[in-house]
Amino acid sequence: MSSGTERPTYLAARLQELAADLAIKRTVEEVRIGLAYTAVRLDDNSLGVALTFLDDWERCCQGLAEREPLAKRNASDLLPMLASSTPVEAALGLACVNALFNGHVRGQQDGDVLEVVGLQPSDKVVMVGHFRPIVKRLKNRIGSLHIFERKPDASSMVRPADEVFSELPDADIALITATSILNHSLDPILDAAHGCRQVVLLGASTPLVPEAFENSPVTLLSGVVVRNNEAILQTISEGGGMYIFKHYVDKVNISVAGRS
Repeated sequence: MSSGTERPTYLAARLQELAADLAIKRTVEEVRIGLAYTAVRLDDNSLGVALTFLDDWERCCQGLAEREPLAKRNASDLLPMLASSTPVEAALGLACVNALFNGHVRGQQDGDVLEVVGLQPSDKVVMVGHFRPIVKRLKNRIGSLHIFERKPDASSMVRPADEVFSELPDADIALITATSILNHSLDPILDAAHGCRQVVLLGASTPLVPEAFENSPVTLLSGVVVRNNEAILQTISEGGGMYIFKHYVDKVNISVAGRS
């Protein structure tokens, strides 16, 4: 089991730094670790979610025993977990960050990310993470689409994740799953995406904290704001994911200023 003391990546460290003042004032009221998503609810009733990478977790009889109970702890106790190499711990850290900022989102534009990103017919789009609902709507609007995933499908156009670095440098648009924060692969992906016109971090795990991505290639954050805590918590406890709880969140997009 991880001690939570691993050296954080740059963006993980930046998120912890920006969340620190908010976290010290908040207490963890409830934690749910589901098959698809993890949720953290704070004492001000703000709630954040992050994907659960259970398939990467070395299960044991202790689970997270040495950290229990998580409820009633100060929220700042969960922030260092964002740097953990244990996927479930990293999800707890990111869900806590998202809960802390859920009530502080400003300047958001509601709606579909594809209507905000500014697609052009000649665009080469690189997708890191297979966003199936988006793929069909993308294909006839751009020049080419290249999809990369941790677990590629040999019968489809999805390629292994480590091949993304051959396509990103000359891409026009990069659509990057926010779960890359959890497996600590985001920093090198962003290094390769400097030439892209638009770099979008998207998914329910996305931290809506534009300050964390200033001076990076990221131009847009596309995530969710929870508006029905009880429905989200029940869905997560019953093993559900975005297909169900999309009805209980608002999809929002936030521009990032000062890209490098």
